[in-house]
Amino acid sequence: MRRRKRRKPFYKKWWFWLLIIVLIFIAIPKGNDSNKSSDKANNPTTAKQVKKPKTNKVEKDESNKGKETNTTVPKEDQNALYKAETYSNSMHMSKAGIYDQLTSEAGEKFSTEAAQYAVNNLKADYDKNALIKAKSYSDTQFMSKQGILEQLSSDSGEKFTQEEAQYAVDNLKANYNKNALEKAKSYYNDQHMSKDEVKEQLTSSSGEGFTQEEAQYAVDNLK
Repeated sequence: MRRRKRRKPFYKKWWFWLLIIVLIFIAIPKGNDSNKSSDKANNPTTAKQVKKPKTNKVEKDESNKGKETNTTVPKEDQNALYKAETYSNSMHMSKAGIYDQLTSEAGEKFSTEAAQYAVNNLKADYDKNALIKAKSYSDTQFMSKQGILEQLSSDSGEKFTQEEAQYAVDNLKANYNKNALEKAKSYYNDQHMSKDEVKEQLTSSSGEGFTQEEAQYAVDNLK
């Protein structure tokens, strides 16, 4: 009798392992998809939170700073500053002139501390103030350039600094020949001076301070 050949178990056959490999490849993407869907189920999409706009910290600080200033500065100092602003904006006074006006017994009678606070915290353009004053002296009092400079910087005058006064006369658009003639008319017609005396008065350093040329123009055009 012939012996029967023993068959190999199916798991030892090549096609069995080929089938296993194919099944594994098929199963892998399905597993990923299921994981993805599982992740979606476990982690539902949350609505994006709208971020609140950041508050401008600088603006808040500045606002609070202003409030603190108003509450911490004594009322007397605030009043002095208000007066100082008025003198600068409407009367175009110098820093020293404003201080003197604030502390003067004939003026506002503020304490020296309140007046000092006022001029220290006043936002004023003193060059501009000096120029406006210079224009007024030229247009209404017909003063010379030198006369205006001295009046602006004098302790008995406007008390601007030398730099502020110089800025004013350097930037003033004035007709000094015309000013000299107006002054000459006053001396000649009202005070009955001679032309030579008028010229001397116009050019004198203790008089009007016009130049020789300006004074000569004036006496030459007197009628």
